[in-house]
Formats: sequence, structure tokens, C-alpha cells
Amino acid sequence: MCRYAMVSYKPHYACFKCRKTFKRRLIKDITEGGQSIQEAKCPECGELMANMGLDFESPKKDDVKKWEHLKSLYSVGITFHSCGCSGPGYIPNSKEKLMEYFEQLKEKYLKNIDFWRARIEPTNNSERDRDWNKNWVELGSVTSKKKKEIVKNQDGIDFWLKKVKEIEHKLSLVK
Repeated sequence: MCRYAMVSYKPHYACFKCRKTFKRRLIKDITEGGQSIQEAKCPECGELMANMGLDFESPKKDDVKKWEHLKSLYSVGITFHSCGCSGPGYIPNSKEKLMEYFEQLKEKYLKNIDFWRARIEPTNNSERDRDWNKNWVELGSVTSKKKKEIVKNQDGIDFWLKKVKEIEHKLSLVK
């Protein structure tokens, strides 16, 4: 059962400037003029803090290298959010491993583009059904209209090219 299902826990926020973390009251507990306050400001410097998730464990204040790494993780959208069942997933513990992780994702996405370039597009309903039975994983990642339409190869190529561009952008942020 999910660790966070039965009890509401306070979210962890981090200030990369002060290298401090704080737990914050739940949004439903904080109201100002009838509206919830969505942002958390650092009590020391007043800067906006990063919502790092419930599974976040902060490093020591004087461990500047780890804090810089956490900042780079946050800048590319990697945080410690999960439902509590299996944790937040793979979180690289160094800049090199983060770049390696993104390179592996990019390779995976490029292989998906190769699939879409080599695929023979079905022209009728019976071919479409055979295509869905054979390639349901690849087709399902591009469309949610299961077996209702013929998926164009260009749609798949465009989908995975967009993913590759997102990864390249994240790699440029890390470098």
C-alpha cells in the first residue's frame, strides 16, 4: 500500500542559495483571503524555494558539490516526488551519471524514430489491426486512439523528435 495514502505529510522545500531545507504546511492548511498560497519562500533569504517532494533527503549545508548537483537535477525537472510505493525512480548521483542517463534516453528515442522510418504504413482496416497486434507498444506511445485510426509514420517521427529535442535541451542545461 502507498506510504502516503493514509496520512498527509508535509512537503520538503529546498533553498539552493542558503543550502537549507524546510518542511512546509500543507496547502489546504494555508489560506490567505480565501485562496491558497502556492509558493514557498525561504525564511532566511526570501527567495522562492524548490518543491523537492516527500522522498527528498537534504545533504549537509557545507557539501557544496551535492547542493550544486541537486540544483542541476531540479533545473532539468528531476525531483523526489512519488506516491510512496516504490520511491521517486532513478535519480543520478553525479553530473556525469545524469548526462549518461540523458544520453541513454536520447539513444532510446532515436531507436524509436528508426522504427517509425522503417514501418510500412497500413492502408486498410485489416492491415491496421495486424499492425496494432504486432506493434502495440510503439503505436500506443504515440496515440491514445487504440485501433480507431491508422497512425501515420510522420506522427510517430514528430513525437519522438520532440522528445529528442527535450532531452537535448536538458543536456544543454546540465553542461
